[in-house]
Order: sequence, then structure tokens, then C-alpha cells
Amino acid sequence: MSTETRSAELPSLAALHALNPLQQPTYADADELAKVVAQLQIMPPLVFAGECDALRHKMASVAAGEAFVLQGGDCAETFAGVTADNIQRKLRVLLSMAVLLTYAAQVPVVKLGRIAGQYAKPRSSDSETRDGVTLPAYRGDAVNGFAFTPEQRRHDPQRLLGVYNASAATLNLTRAFVTGGFAHLAKAHTWNADFVKQSPAGDRYQAMVDEIERALAFMEACGIEDENFRTVDFFSSHEALLLEYEHALTRIDSRTARPYGVSGHFLWIGERTRQLDGPHVELLRHVRNPLGVKLGPTTTPETALALADRLDPDHEPGRITFITRMGAGQIRDILPGVIEQVTASGRQVAWICDPMHGNTFSTANGYKTRAFDDVMDEVNGFFDVHEALGTWPGGVHVELTGDDVTECVGGADEIVEADLVNRYETACDPRLNRNQSLELAFLVAERLASGRIKRGAQLAEVTT
Repeated sequence: MSTETRSAELPSLAALHALNPLQQPTYADADELAKVVAQLQIMPPLVFAGECDALRHKMASVAAGEAFVLQGGDCAETFAGVTADNIQRKLRVLLSMAVLLTYAAQVPVVKLGRIAGQYAKPRSSDSETRDGVTLPAYRGDAVNGFAFTPEQRRHDPQRLLGVYNASAATLNLTRAFVTGGFAHLAKAHTWNADFVKQSPAGDRYQAMVDEIERALAFMEACGIEDENFRTVDFFSSHEALLLEYEHALTRIDSRTARPYGVSGHFLWIGERTRQLDGPHVELLRHVRNPLGVKLGPTTTPETALALADRLDPDHEPGRITFITRMGAGQIRDILPGVIEQVTASGRQVAWICDPMHGNTFSTANGYKTRAFDDVMDEVNGFFDVHEALGTWPGGVHVELTGDDVTECVGGADEIVEADLVNRYETACDPRLNRNQSLELAFLVAERLASGRIKRGAQLAEVTT
């Protein structure tokens, strides 16, 4: 893959900015920004075209009802969070969830980290006021700093280079973990030792791991050694929000002469920037990566179809994933019509549930949080709709951390609003902690297993 060849068909940055982009930084020094962009354009790719193709094939299996996606990670990554311990903790939660889902549901699980690129966040307001002082809102470490000072809140183009370097370090360590023995199934009992001791769901997790270890021991005794037990395929994803960064990290694959976004394997367009004639859709419709589109409660079937037609005119399997974020109170009413019309069009897209973003509220003591029961209800609603329509619930997209934070209320730990002050550490939106994440995985596993049994029974009726 060439790092210098640019696509003749790729729109220029000027053309993208002419489309009135939303949620973009406002840089004071255009010359400094141009120098940063020029430097990013010659940096090595963070991911490779072949890896993106491999993920697209896996997403095609998801769309066909043959696999399930687990997508998770921080709401907003921070530069300070790029440490070996932090990355390992997130991986062990995701791996534990994936093993649980695979074992209970007996379908392959595509492991997709919200990692190595999720450094920018859209905001509902451009500014923030404290004690009569108004400063730019924090838009993620890719744009400005979290500290409420004029110096930190300035939109700094040099931070785009920080995103690249932090993403490279994270990907490097992640690849080492998932191929170097850490992900070996025989170590599943060590991934969450504290969880087993402290969580009410610990006994269930330990029982599952014990069964897996017995099965592995039996296979080893039979002389069966499978490399798939030792390593896993793990892919990165993030919202492709910042046009300068994503455009600079688009490369032409030397094999196919087609453009790929090499900032991450799976790129998605957010709810606030999915305008059909907007620059984010215009940029990403040219790249070959598998793409996600967030669909909130204002989505109509016509909107979903128009976006699919714009981004995937060739109806390519694995190309489009719709990530629904409609809220627990609305998903059962809005989602059925969207799925029905997309399915009736002949498209086979992957459907993923984001049960986090539609269920956020502020507490009396000023914390932004989510109720675990609401998160669970939206997941159940997602499965209920697909079960009623006979379609495949393709995955879940969760904001989570490997730490024992207190950011979302509820769950087996019975976190209440007064507990939020204890360990509220997110840089933006509240995340599920380790125990809550595994609780959610048990629910999803139960729904997948139940659906598998029902589908098996239906197939048996048809064949008899």
C-alpha cells in the first residue's frame, strides 16, 4: 500500500468543507493545521487494507445471521489512558464477554474494540460556562484538553498527531496481547479473577470457564491443538468525526487501487453527522472499509434506505452496519418499521444495538449517568423486535471500561446516584464497569441461546 498515492476520486478537503460540516474544531492558525495535515499524509497506515477486507467478510457473516458482533470500549479515549495496564483491562473484559457469548450462543463473535482512535466526541454545545466563565466545550483529546482553562480548551491541531501516535501505540500493544498468549482460552479463568470473587454473577462465570477448561483438556488429550484457541482476531473502530484527520489517513491500496481509511478497521458515522448530502457521508462513501451508521429515534425507514443507497450502491455484503441508539422507551416502536423496509429492499445489512446513548440522564447531584436497567431494557427491546420479525440481532455496541468505576447506576453492585462521586472517571459519557459489562453479556448470551433454540425448533417443524 502506498502512503503517498492519493485517490483521484476522493473529494478534496476543500470540497468537504464546502458541504458545511458539523461538529468540527475551529482552528485559529490555518498554516499550522496545514502542516499537521501534510505530516499525517505521509505517516504509515495504522491498519491495512487486507485487515479491513477480512473484517468486511466477517461483517457479511453477521448480516447473514451467522456471527455476532461485540463492539465495546471507552466513550472517549484519552492520551493519559494509553498505558499497558489500562489497555489490558479493557481487553480482558471484552475477551471475557466474547468467550461467554461464543460458548452460550454457539456462534462466532466478531471482536470490535471501540479503541485506538476514539479521541474525538461530538457535543451538544460549542461552549461550556462555569462560574460565569465561558470556554470552548471539551471535544476529546483529539481537539482540546479536559481542564477548564483557556490554554487547555483551545482547539490545537498538534493534537491530531497525538491521536495518531496514541492509536499506533494502542494498536501495537493490542496486537501483542491478542497474539502473544494473553488471549489463550486456557487463561479465561484469570481474566476476571476479582469478578469471580466479588460479583453476584461470579459463580456463573466460573462455572462456564470450568466447562471450557474441561473441554480444552479433553481435546488436548485427543491430540487436538488448534491455533484458534491461542489467538483471536481483534479489530479497531471509531467514529470518523474529524475530517482533516480521516482525509489525511486515507490511502490507495496498491493491490486494488481503491481508497481505504487506514485510521481504523471499522469507521462509523454518528447520529449528528449522518446528513445525506454532508461531508462525512461524502468522504466515507469512497473508502472500502466496512462502515457503521448510528440511527437514533428520529430515523425513518426512508432515511435508512437513502443512507444505505448512498454509502453502498452495489449492495455489497458486509459493507453497511446500522447501529441503533433509540432509547429503551422507543426502540420497540421505531425499529420494526426501519428493519422491515430495509429488509424488503433486498439489502442484507448488519444490525447492532447501542443501548447506551439513548438512555443518558443527569442526576440531582449533577452527574451524567445511565441506568443499567434501561440499558438492559433496550437490549431486550432490540432482541424482541428481531425475534418478532424473524431477522438477526447482529450485535451490541457498549461503552465500557475494565475498571471498577461508578458511572452507571444499578447492576448487581446496586450503584446508586450517591455512589457516582466515588469513581466517576470518564472524560465524557458514563461507561459500564467491569461487573456491569459481564452482567450485560450474560443477558445477551441468554437471548442468543434462546433464539438459537427457537430457530432450531422452527427448522425442525419445516423439515418434518
